[in-house]
Amino acid sequence: MMNFELLGLSKPVLRAIAELGFESPTPIQEQAIPVMLGGNQDVVALAQTGTGKTAAFGLPLIDLIDFNQRHTQALILAPTRELCMQITRDLQNFSKHMGGAHVVAIYGGASIEGQIREMRKGPQIVAATPGRLVDMIERGVVDLTRIEFVVLDEADEMLTMGFKDDLDLILSQTPDEKNTWLFSATMPSEVQRIAKNYMNNPHEVTVGQRNSGNENIEHLYYVVHAKDRYLALKRIADYNPDIFAIVFCRTKAETQQVADALIKDGYNADALHGDLSQAQRDFVMKRYRSRSLQMLVATDVAARGIDVNDVTHVINYNLPDEIESYTHRSGRTARAGKTGVSIAIIHSKELHKIREIEKIIKRKFTQAQIPTGFDVCEQQLMALVKRIHNVEVDEKTVERYLPQVFEELAELSREDIIKRFVSIEFNRFAEYYRNAPDLNHNAQRDDRRALAPGVVKLYMNIGGIDGFDFNTIKEFVSENAEIAIADITWTDIKNTFSLIEVKNEAVDKIMEAIHGAQYRGRTVRVESRGNRDAGIPRTRFRGDKRQGGGGGGGYHKGKGKEGGFDRKKSYGDRDGGFNKKRKK
Repeated sequence: MMNFELLGLSKPVLRAIAELGFESPTPIQEQAIPVMLGGNQDVVALAQTGTGKTAAFGLPLIDLIDFNQRHTQALILAPTRELCMQITRDLQNFSKHMGGAHVVAIYGGASIEGQIREMRKGPQIVAATPGRLVDMIERGVVDLTRIEFVVLDEADEMLTMGFKDDLDLILSQTPDEKNTWLFSATMPSEVQRIAKNYMNNPHEVTVGQRNSGNENIEHLYYVVHAKDRYLALKRIADYNPDIFAIVFCRTKAETQQVADALIKDGYNADALHGDLSQAQRDFVMKRYRSRSLQMLVATDVAARGIDVNDVTHVINYNLPDEIESYTHRSGRTARAGKTGVSIAIIHSKELHKIREIEKIIKRKFTQAQIPTGFDVCEQQLMALVKRIHNVEVDEKTVERYLPQVFEELAELSREDIIKRFVSIEFNRFAEYYRNAPDLNHNAQRDDRRALAPGVVKLYMNIGGIDGFDFNTIKEFVSENAEIAIADITWTDIKNTFSLIEVKNEAVDKIMEAIHGAQYRGRTVRVESRGNRDAGIPRTRFRGDKRQGGGGGGGYHKGKGKEGGFDRKKSYGDRDGGFNKKRKK
C-alpha cells in the first residue's frame, strides 16, 4: 500500500500531515506529487472536487519553497474567497514545521488595507481570487516578477465565472520561466487555451476518465410539476431523516426564498449567496460545518470552495445554466472516498438536460419516485425507533427520577409505553402527511382519477391564478363552509380552476357557502364531477347568487403544512375578497 513517505516528501511535511491524520495518499496525490517535486515540470491535473487536490499541489509546494527568503515565490489562484481561505488554512497546516513560513490570503469582501499590510511582510506563498489580486497589482502592492510557481485551482470554474481577462492579465505579469500547475474538474476549450498559451509541454495527470464524475456518487432525478418543486424538496428531506445537504438554486433571490420557506416550515436551513456580507457568510458556514444546519441553500458561486466532509446529498433545486457546473455541484458530496447522492428535481421539459449531463460525466441517472406520505412516515418512524434504541442513558442523572416515572407508567403495558413514546414524535408526521398528494409528474392527478366510495369530486373555477395552492384551497373551503379539513380528502390546483374531493356529507355545506358567491368580483362556480361507484350523478349545482365585495382579501398565514411558498392568500370575509351568505 502506497504511503506518503514513498512520495519523496520531507520530514517536516510528513510530520505535519501525520498530525493532521493523513494516512495514505489519494490517487491524484499519488500521481501528481512525485512529478511536482521535480520542480521543473508544468502539470495539468484533472480530478473531481473532493479528491484531495489541495494536498496534491500544496505538499510539494511547501517542500519546494525557500522559506528563508522574504519575497513571494508561489501564487495560487482560486475562484472564490471560501476556497482561497480554505487553501490558505491547509497550507499553513502543511508548513507548520517549516521555520519562517508565511502564507497570505487575498480575496474580496475583506479589508484591503489589512491584506496590503500582510503583503508588505513578504509572504512566500499567496493564495488569491483573481479580482482582488488585479486590484492589488494595479495599486502596486503585489510583485509577481519573482514568482516561481503558479497554481490555477479549479481553472474551469474561474473561467465560467468570467475571470478570463483577469487571468490573462495576472499570468502576463509572471516570468516566462516558472512552473504552472493547472487543476480542473473538466477540460473545456477555454482551459485548453490557457494550457496552450501559458504552459510548456505540460504533464497530464488524470484520475478517472477525463471530465467524468465521481464514481462514488449516485445520481437520481425526480420529475415533478414546476409548481411542486418545493413540495418535492421537503418530501425528499423528510424521507431522509439524517440528511446533511447542500441545495443548489439558480439565483440569489431564489436561494433566499427557498431557505426562508424551509426555516418557516421548521427545517434547520440557511442561505449562502453573494448578497451576504463576509461576516454573515462566515456565520452561516460555521453553523453548517458544526452541523447545526441540516440544509445549506446556495448559489453556484457562493458554494465554490465549500470543503465540508460527510455531505450526504447534493440537491439541484434547479439544474445549472452551464451543464458542466453539475460536476462541481455533485462534487460537494462523496468526498475523501465516501459515498453520496446527487439529486435533480426537474420537470418533463428538462429531460434532455439530464441526457446532456450523462454524456459529460459519463454516468447514468436513475429516475426515482417522490416518496409518498406513507413512505415518509415509515422512514421517520424507523429513524425514531433507532434513536430510541441507540440513545445513551445517563444512569446516574436519570436514576433519581425513575421511581416517579415508574409509578406514573405503572398501569401501562410494555406495548402501550412503546406506542406512546413513539407517537410523541411520529404523530406530527402522520398528521402532516395524511392525504398527501402524489407529486410525481406521471401520477393520475386529473379528472379521470378514480374516486373512493363515499367521496365526491368537485370543480371550482378558482385556482393558482387567484393565489391558491393545494393547502390554501383546503383552508379556504374549510373556513368558509365550516367543515373539517379532514373532510377534504384530495386536491389538485390548476392555474384557472381547482379539483377537490370531499366526503358526501360535506357537499351541501360547500354548495351553500361557496357556490354562487363573489370572489374578486366574479361569481364562484362549483360543479360535481360525480362518483360512479357511489351512484352520485355528474351534475352542475345551481344556487342563489350572492352579491359581495370586489377586491382581494390580503389574508396571509403560514402553518408549515405541505404547501407552496411566497404566495399571497387572498380570501376571507373581513377584507372583501370573498363574500358568503351568513347564517341568521
